[in-house]
Amino acid sequence: MAEQTAAGGGRERFLADAAARGLNVEIVERSAARSLEEAAGILGIRPADIVKSLVVKHKDGSFLFALVPGDRQISWPKLRALLGVNKLSLPAAETAFEATGYERGTITPLGSTRPWPVYADQSIQGRRISMGAGEHGYSAFVDADALTAALGAVVADITDPN
Repeated sequence: MAEQTAAGGGRERFLADAAARGLNVEIVERSAARSLEEAAGILGIRPADIVKSLVVKHKDGSFLFALVPGDRQISWPKLRALLGVNKLSLPAAETAFEATGYERGTITPLGSTRPWPVYADQSIQGRRISMGAGEHGYSAFVDADALTAALGAVVADITDPN
């Protein structure tokens, strides 16, 4: 799949979408990390400032993005209640790739091949965060409030502590 992502220009799609939305992002090249804590150390930030873009499958077969800080996890009961559904799931890596054009570890709503709805945990508000930039070996820094506004994200309490 790495070949597919590279061929699809994941980082270029990310940057083009950010520019089209008037969103200021800073891309940094980084070495691979084996854990969230290691990634945070490489970037010189706290694990809470790394925001994971998780692809969630809706019971109707559609998808959504959940933006979750590194020190937290999706609260399935909270997210289901917010959406008014009784079933949500994390799809297999191949399904997530088909839904977004991004491999796990690079997923971001910016530049996704399909514009799925975005739900962001309220705890990211008011912070500069790091997130996937569409390609392995890169991270993006962005103002969380500008990001959620640019994406039209629903900002709500959708997580619990790890």
